[in-house]
Amino acid sequence: MVLRGCGAPFSLSTHDILLAMNITKRSVAGIATENSRLFIAKRVPGGAMGGKWEFPGGKVEQGENDASALRREYREEFGVDITVGGLLASAVFEHKGQRQLCAYRVTFASMQFTLTEHTTWRWATLEEIEALDFVDSDQKLLPALKNVL
Repeated sequence: MVLRGCGAPFSLSTHDILLAMNITKRSVAGIATENSRLFIAKRVPGGAMGGKWEFPGGKVEQGENDASALRREYREEFGVDITVGGLLASAVFEHKGQRQLCAYRVTFASMQFTLTEHTTWRWATLEEIEALDFVDSDQKLLPALKNVL
């Protein structure tokens, strides 16, 4: 079955369709690539996701679309502007209720980062990411990313 979500049509499993019917909250992740590697960042310590690696992004706030939320998050967390491209993957996860996570391709206007929510960043292959302490929600994107990257 194909549903509309994350700003574009995409296919979901029956399980994800049932979960998606009750979702009101959305999050976005930006996936930048370089030489078959993906941009990841390690969150500052503290909180449920502290010290874990992630694809940067965050919650879509009221009045925002996915692209504007990603641009805001990258400005806040890295001090850089990005261009948001096409949808790469989507997942449903649990965090204070059901959430939908939409991952988009992003490119950097500059790599002069000012880290505010992360301690470090790096480029990593999907295989390297699978061995890292990665946030649960972003782990759910990995199977789909293997098919599109």
